[in-house]
Order: sequence, then structure tokens, then C-alpha cells
Amino acid sequence: MSNFTSWVTSILFLGLGILVPNNRTVSESLPQTTRTTIEHSDSREMRLETLKRGQRILFSWGDVEWVPELALEVGWPVETIGRLKQIVLRESGGCPNRRGGDNVDENCNITGVSEWSHRSDSGLLQINGVNYDISRNKWAPLCKEMDVCSIDDQWKLLDAKTNLKAGLILYELVGWAPWDPCQWDKTKCPKKTKP
Repeated sequence: MSNFTSWVTSILFLGLGILVPNNRTVSESLPQTTRTTIEHSDSREMRLETLKRGQRILFSWGDVEWVPELALEVGWPVETIGRLKQIVLRESGGCPNRRGGDNVDENCNITGVSEWSHRSDSGLLQINGVNYDISRNKWAPLCKEMDVCSIDDQWKLLDAKTNLKAGLILYELVGWAPWDPCQWDKTKCPKKTKP
């Protein structure tokens, strides 16, 4: 009887233009473990509305226009958003499911692995295992703050929102240093010119 009542109520509200969630629509709206999606739209206003309704982002290589809304939602300061978008684009191409060395297609699907030397790098900001894996760093800040403590927990950082939260923790600790190539490879430092 409750299914019949639920069905009749849904039809009535549908006629009024109101969606009544059922188990199917609720489960479809939940984020996926390894790939979060938010639908694209041609207008920024529509994208904002889509985010507010909790719908999914459809990630694609090179698209970071959705980053500001999600970053602000997790607490990134407004003045950091421009640089954050550049870093997301450089590090992962805007593909949250990407690990270090992954090749992706235009829809952020993993198509192979080009390198195996930095597989602990995770998600949008390519957060390195030294920041979460206590076997590599007993003071790993993301272990303490987010309970991401080993390579077995890496999958958590492949969620866009979780990755941006983790990046914010690192940013609040040391600024942009985790994403400064000069910090880990001195050959990538700008050459100083003599006055």
C-alpha cells in the first residue's frame, strides 16, 4: 500500500512540477566513490544552479570552470581561486579520478599509465603520499586531519570535494609549497639573472 501511495503522490507532485525523491532518485544523486560528476551547461548561472541542487559534475579534460564553486564550498579563500584553477589544470587537467602517471581521455576516463614512479599522487591537486601515508611520513598531516593514512586510503582523495579539502589543509599549513615544482626539483626553479 505504501508503494501505491508513494506512486500516486509522486504523480501528483510531478504534475505540479515538484520531484519527490524515492529510493532510486536518492541513490542516483549520491556521489560515486571514484568519480564525482556535475552536469555541464553552457551558462555559468545554470552551472551554479546545478551545483546548488546537488547534481553531479561531468568532468572533462581541460575544464576547470566548476572549480570556484566547489572550492569555495569547502572553504578555499576567494583570493586563491585563480591560482587554484591553474594548479588543478596543471596537476590533473581537471580530472579528479587521476593518479600520478595516469593517461586520460577527454572525458577523464583512465586510458593507461605512462609512468609508475609517482602513483601516490592523487586526484585534482595530485596530493603526494608524503602528505597522507604515515609509512612515508610519520607526521603526514592528512592522516591526522582526514584519516587518510596509507596508500589503501588513496581512493578517498580521488573524490573532487575531498581532494579540495585535503589541498586546503596543506595550503593552510604551508601555502602553495606542495605545488611549487621548485620545492621538489631545483632544475625547475626560475633562473636568477644578475642585475
